Amino acid sequence: MTSAEPVLRITNLHKRFGDVHVLQGIDLEVFQHQVVVVIGASGSGKSTLLKSVNLLEQIDDGQIFLKGEDISDPRIAVDKARARIGVVFQQFNLFPHLTVLDNVALANRRVHGLSRDEAETIARHWLDRIGLGHKLRDYPDRLSGGQQQRVAIVRAIASDPELLLLDEITSSLDPLLVGEVLDLVSELKAGGSTILMTTHEMQFARNVGDHVIFLKDGFLLEQGTPQQVFDEPQHPATREYLSRVKTH
Repeated sequence: MTSAEPVLRITNLHKRFGDVHVLQGIDLEVFQHQVVVVIGASGSGKSTLLKSVNLLEQIDDGQIFLKGEDISDPRIAVDKARARIGVVFQQFNLFPHLTVLDNVALANRRVHGLSRDEAETIARHWLDRIGLGHKLRDYPDRLSGGQQQRVAIVRAIASDPELLLLDEITSSLDPLLVGEVLDLVSELKAGGSTILMTTHEMQFARNVGDHVIFLKDGFLLEQGTPQQVFDEPQHPATREYLSRVKTH
């Protein structure tokens, strides 16, 4: 079930880098408990879209609403808006000088004002849940890439964000480690998280996504259910892209 008001609503979003028009009039909605998957070739604008939602990129035109609030309004408190969104990028971006426990607890302490005990209790819960409770005193360089990325994901989810952004979170991983990270995303979906993600893992997009959108050269050319996009693509560019990637 989806609520009447989307968690995220993007209208007529434009972003340019100099003469390059990276996002060209994007309209998109993400409803509560949905997993919306963005697919497309490298350079299509996928990562820029997520960075724009997290206000890491200043947009040139359009609006971004988070639960009805225009967070693209230049007058808003950017840090306050970002605190409502969890983000995981391609690189794990864990703090190397902090233990796994401190990495996961940090945002709840520094951003959300929880006590050390409260933040560590939440962090321990999540680390136990992903099978890394025995690693909480280790530093990131003692973890495998898959373990580091799972820690990065629970760090993002530990503060109970309204929206979770996942940007190509398996692209830096050895293929043998991809499955354990995607399994965690499947668990988060089952738990009701609201997720906007980019991925090159087409089978995962088909199996876990509720809604799939296809970007090419900054345009949103096609969107629909996984079945519609993967099995019955309408746009020639979608068909051409899917013919070049493994979708089953």
